[in-house]
Amino acid sequence: MSNNFARNIQYIFVLLGVFLMLSCSNTRFLKEGEVLYTGARVKIDSDVASKKEKKELQSILQAKLSPKPNTSLLGLRPKLYFYNSTKEPKKEKGFRYWLKYKLGEKPVLLGDVDYNFNKSLMQNQAENKGYFHAKLTHEIHTKEKKAQIVYNVKPGMRYFISQVKFQDDTTAIGQEMHKLADKSLLKEGQAFDLDMVKAERERIGDAMNERGFYYFHSDNIIVQADSTSVKDHRIALNVKLKDNTPELATKQFSIDKVIVLPDYNLQGLKKGKYQIPMNPDSLKAYAQGDVYIIDPEHRLKPKIFDRTLYFKTGDLYNRADHNLTLNRLINLGMFKFIKNEFVLSDSLRHKFDAYYLLTPRELQSLSLEALGRTNSANYGGSELNLKWIHRNFLRGAEQFKTSLYGAFDVQMGGAKAANNIIRAGINTQLSIPRMLTPFHIRSSSAFMPRTNINLGYEFQSRTDSYTLHNFNTSFGYVWKENIKKEHDLKLVNITFVSPYKITDKYDSLAQKNVYLRRVVEKQLIFGSSYTYTYTNTMFPLTNTVYYQGTVDLAGNLVGLLTGAHAEKGYQQEIFGIPFSQYAKIENDFRFYHKFSQKSSLASRIIVGVAYPYGNSENIPFSRQFFVGGTNSIRAFRARTLGPGSYDPRVEQQGFFFDQSGDIKLEWSAEYRRNLYKFLNLAAFVDAGNIWLINEDVQRRGAQFSKDFISEMAVGAGLGLRLDFSILILRLDLAMPLRVPYYPRGERWTLNKNHWGNVNWRKDNLVLNIAIGYPF
Repeated sequence: MSNNFARNIQYIFVLLGVFLMLSCSNTRFLKEGEVLYTGARVKIDSDVASKKEKKELQSILQAKLSPKPNTSLLGLRPKLYFYNSTKEPKKEKGFRYWLKYKLGEKPVLLGDVDYNFNKSLMQNQAENKGYFHAKLTHEIHTKEKKAQIVYNVKPGMRYFISQVKFQDDTTAIGQEMHKLADKSLLKEGQAFDLDMVKAERERIGDAMNERGFYYFHSDNIIVQADSTSVKDHRIALNVKLKDNTPELATKQFSIDKVIVLPDYNLQGLKKGKYQIPMNPDSLKAYAQGDVYIIDPEHRLKPKIFDRTLYFKTGDLYNRADHNLTLNRLINLGMFKFIKNEFVLSDSLRHKFDAYYLLTPRELQSLSLEALGRTNSANYGGSELNLKWIHRNFLRGAEQFKTSLYGAFDVQMGGAKAANNIIRAGINTQLSIPRMLTPFHIRSSSAFMPRTNINLGYEFQSRTDSYTLHNFNTSFGYVWKENIKKEHDLKLVNITFVSPYKITDKYDSLAQKNVYLRRVVEKQLIFGSSYTYTYTNTMFPLTNTVYYQGTVDLAGNLVGLLTGAHAEKGYQQEIFGIPFSQYAKIENDFRFYHKFSQKSSLASRIIVGVAYPYGNSENIPFSRQFFVGGTNSIRAFRARTLGPGSYDPRVEQQGFFFDQSGDIKLEWSAEYRRNLYKFLNLAAFVDAGNIWLINEDVQRRGAQFSKDFISEMAVGAGLGLRLDFSILILRLDLAMPLRVPYYPRGERWTLNKNHWGNVNWRKDNLVLNIAIGYPF
C-alpha cells in the first residue's frame, strides 16, 4: 500500500473523530432553562403477569409514546448537530436550507412532552388489552441538560373471556349471524383484546356480505361486555345487532338482471349517445344468456362476458363474486376504467340490477423504445424496440403483441479481446383470455387464465466469429390461483438454432476445441416446460419469500420411441438434425427480512441441474447455466466465471467466450439501508459457481465433484441505489474475495489486496451499472 493512500486513510479517521466530538456537544446550543429530551422507557410492575405478557404490554405502550426523540446513531445525534451548527438561511431553498431543515433535525425538548396525555393514552391502550385497572406514574431523570422519562405501569389483573353469546332470533339476519358463532375469533378463556373484538366485527360483516346482505356493515354489530357477570376477572361477551341498524342492512338481496356497457364513456353519456337503460327488458336483442350487453358496434363477442361475469339472474348477492368479477374485468387488459353500480329494481322482493360500465382503452398502440446499456464484461451498446399491441385482436379481448428490435454491443476494453455482438429479431405473441382445451375449464380465480402462442426469430452475429439464426415457438397456458401463486405451462416449446456463417478463424479453433464447436452446431430442441411461482412480497410483512421453480424436459417421448442412445452410437435425427434430449430443473428461493421501514436484509439461493441423456451427451449451449454479472456474482464479469476451477485466462485464441455449465449453485445476501429519501445504500456478499456433468478434457477442473465447495467463488461489495419511483438506478462496486481458478490454498484473496496499484484496481474492482434490484 502506498504512503499517500495510508496518509489519506489517517486523514479520514481524524475528520471522523472531529465529527464525532462535535456530535456529542449538542447541549451547548440549548438556551437557558431548555433540556434536551432523549426518550422514554416503560417499566411494567406486576407480580401476576408472565414475563411474556409484560414484554408484550411494554412493547405496545412504548410504541404509543410521543414525541419521538432526536435520531441517534451509537448514542450520537448527527442530524441534530447539522441543525444546531447551521446558521438560519435567508431563503427556503439552497444548500444552507437543505443542510439545516432537510439533513438536520430540530431539537426535541423536555417541554415538548405532554406527560398526562401519554399516561392517558397508555391507560386506554392497557384497557384495550384487558388490563382495566392500570395505574400509571412517571419520573423525570435529568443529567447535564438531558432528560429521560420513565413511565411506571402497574397493570393489575388481566380480564379473560368467560363466555361468548351470539344473537339468536327468528329473523333472517339473526339466523345467519348465529351460524357464524362456531368460527368466532373470540374464545372462552382468551384474554380480552379490543383489537380481536374489532377483527371479529369485521369477520361477521364480511360474512354477511357473502350471504346477500349487500348494505350490511361491521359497524352494525356491537359486542357488549356484560358487567353483571364480572367475576374473578372474567367477563362475558354478547355479540348482537345494533338497535339502530338500518332496515335495508337486514335484508338479503338477489340479482335481477346483469347489464354490461362495454363502450361506456362519461363524455358520451353527457351527449346522450349511451344512456343507461331504465328498462333492461328492451335489450333482449343483445342478450347473451342472463347478461344484457349494450354494444351496438359489436366490438366484443358476447361470450367473453359469460367467462368473466360471476353474477347471473336469481343469484344471491355475494361480495366475493362481486370483487371476483371486477378483478377479472381488469385482468382482461382492454378496459381503462371499470365501474359497477347496483340499481334497486324490486324493493318488495329485494332485488337489484347489476350494471358494469366499462370504459375501453385504445385498442391499438405503437411505441418506440431506445435503450443504452453497459455491463461488467466491458460491453457497451444500445437497443431499439418497436412495439405494437392490439388489445381486441379477434373481438374476444385477445391481445396480439409484436416487437421488432435491433441491438449492438461493442467491446470497450478489458483484459481480453472480444467480439462485438449484433442482434436483430422479431417476437410475436397472441394471448387469449381463456384456456384453449378440448374440454371446458372454468377458473374461480380473480385472474383470467390465458393461452399464449409465441413465435420469434433472432439474427445474432459475433463479428470475427460466427452468425446464427434462432427460431422459436411455443404454445401453453398461464394461470394464477390467487395473487400469490402463478403457473406457466408450455405444452410445446421448440427452438431451432442454425449457423449461417462461421469465420475461418473461428472454424480453425473449433476443430481443436469441442466446446467451441458445440456453440455453432445445429440445435433442435423441442419439449415442454412448467414454471411455478409463489410470492408474498407484495404484503407489508416483516418476513416475506419468493420462490420460482422450473422443470424443462426436451425430446423425451421421441427419444423413448426411437430408442435413441448417443453414447452407444444410436443418435437419432429429425430432418437430418440430431434433437436434444435432457431434463433440467432450476430453483430460485429468496427471503426478505425487514428490520425497520428503512433497513432490510435480502437473500437468495439458486440451485439448478441440467442432465443430458438418451439422444444427447451434452446440454445445448442455449440451455446451459451462466454466472457472473450485474444480477449474479457481481465481483466477476458476466459469463466469465467457471465452470468449476477451470481458468479462462488460459484461452489464447484472441476471443472471449461465454463460460457455461450444467450445474449451478449460487447464494447472495444483501443488507439494504435508506440514507436519504431516494438514496439507498447496500452491502452485499455473493457466492457460487457452475460445473459440468461430464468431463471436458479441454477444460480441466470443470466437472462437478465432491470438492465443489472448494471451487465456490466469493465476492463482496457496496452499492448505491437511486430510487426515482419510475426506475431504480443501481451502481454496485464489487471485488473478489475467493477465486476458484487460483491454485489450492491460494484461492482466498483477502491478504492480496493492493489498493494503491492501478492495475490491481482495474482487474479486481468491478463496477456494475443496472436498472432495478438484483433480486
